[in-house]
Amino acid sequence: MELKNLNCSEFCNALDSKEPVPGGGGASALAGALGAALAGMVCSLTVGKKKYAAYESEIYSIWEKASSIKTRLLEAIDRDAGGFEPLAKAYGIPKDDPSRDEIMENALRVACEAPIDMMRLAAETIDLLEILADKGSILAISDVGVGASMAKAALTGASLNIYINTKAMKDREYAAGIDAETDSLIEKYGPLADEIFNKVLLKLR
Repeated sequence: MELKNLNCSEFCNALDSKEPVPGGGGASALAGALGAALAGMVCSLTVGKKKYAAYESEIYSIWEKASSIKTRLLEAIDRDAGGFEPLAKAYGIPKDDPSRDEIMENALRVACEAPIDMMRLAAETIDLLEILADKGSILAISDVGVGASMAKAALTGASLNIYINTKAMKDREYAAGIDAETDSLIEKYGPLADEIFNKVLLKLR
């Protein structure tokens, strides 16, 4: 069974085990999917309300984007697990094997693919939630804040899975390129997620 199809208890129990996957990457992807799902929830509670009629077409567009992001992040749970498999095999190659370095380098690159996609999708979610903080139903404003928290968890969690892999790369130029995008996403969207959360908090207190 695919990891994304496990129920909540099964997924948590899978995390709470000695198995290598799912791990922090899968947890980050799930957090991101929850953030996108909450964005969709806010949209569903906003459309059809006279008070928000002026924003209806925009909200429908956000809803569609959030749904797509949610699906892609759920898929990233298994993509991340699949990306770890060749890396685990590479670590098992004897250090005196002349092919080890090349295999390891390629495996490290593959292991970064799902996490960087998670970060990009989490960033897109945060952009959507920023709009919903102003144009979404006030009845669901707390869900905007929770969504921002989940998206930030995905963003920061996925970054750690990137850094642990780029640190081990021998091609420092390639590693620096991935680190640069990772740094940029954290620097822009970490504070933006906090800003959204604090905006929600001010509306609630």
